[in-house]
Amino acid sequence: MTDERMGDALWTALERLPRGSGIVFRHYATPLTQRRALFARVLTVARRRRLVLLRAGGVAMRGEMGVHNPRGRQPRRGMKTCAVHNLAEAVAARRAGADAVFVSPVFATRSHPGARGLGVVRLGLLLRSVAGAAVVMGGIDAAAMRRLRGLRVYGWAGIDAWSRPVSA
Repeated sequence: MTDERMGDALWTALERLPRGSGIVFRHYATPLTQRRALFARVLTVARRRRLVLLRAGGVAMRGEMGVHNPRGRQPRRGMKTCAVHNLAEAVAARRAGADAVFVSPVFATRSHPGARGLGVVRLGLLLRSVAGAAVVMGGIDAAAMRRLRGLRVYGWAGIDAWSRPVSA
């Protein structure tokens, strides 16, 4: 998940992603001309590193491989993903034909201060209503993923997890 807060750390984060990972480009506040130029640069890295690049927001981008949180009538090309925070959103994503959902926050997270995480039990119940792959977010690390073993979780995502310095 990208946004303006990343600054130049975006480029480090893109290089750290494992091959086959995905990027959701969310630079909503960037003026359109600069947003398109930045998307093109990210697309170059994504193609070189074999990463999937989805755009969020209502404006199509050249080379996008899919869309995150589609609104209204959008052309069906590439992958479609949706953010899911509760059962109603999980059902709506299924009805919208989402290929994958991003479920959050699972645990406490800096990006949703004060928000109550779903926790393991509520996440498990919510996943029953999800069709397609479920990617979890919110306080996720290796230990958290071990706690989710046995649930139908495809993988995990982060907003700033990939741009933080690696500790020794």
